[in-house]
Amino acid sequence: MKMILFILLYGMGNYFAEDNAVKHPFHVSNTEVNYNAVDKNLEISCKIFTDDFESALEKTYKQKADFSNKSMESQMEKLVKQYMKDHLAIHVDKKQMLLTYIGYEVDREAVNIYLESPYLNLPKTVIVQNTLNYEVYDDQISIIHVIVDGKRNTKKITFPARLETFNF
Repeated sequence: MKMILFILLYGMGNYFAEDNAVKHPFHVSNTEVNYNAVDKNLEISCKIFTDDFESALEKTYKQKADFSNKSMESQMEKLVKQYMKDHLAIHVDKKQMLLTYIGYEVDREAVNIYLESPYLNLPKTVIVQNTLNYEVYDDQISIIHVIVDGKRNTKKITFPARLETFNF
């Protein structure tokens, strides 16, 4: 409880020393699905601890993953794109969405991944299937936010569960 309060007050970035990064005692990712009514599409972003994500990529694809190595950017793009395709699925009103990978960016201790999918109508039911980092952590928690028509609904998926349903 103290750790969660510390992170809420000071942010995750302050939990890590610049040169001596301490392994975090919890494994969590954050996924947001936002329906953009103007553009008629779903905007998806995922935030994953960099070290956790590198471990998941290495275990899954049996190759080195290093977001800090500039010479590996092309390889990392391919790995992240494939990983997201394999570990995140979204169904809207009983139809699986084709998620288009936009890219990723490293933000200190986390990686932000961006995807999108066209969807013309205001969603009524959104099902998020998320298994990010499941191959490396059996205590993985995924916080899922779905925003439709200004209404935000948040749930969590805890390993080994794989999906949550959001009704609007």
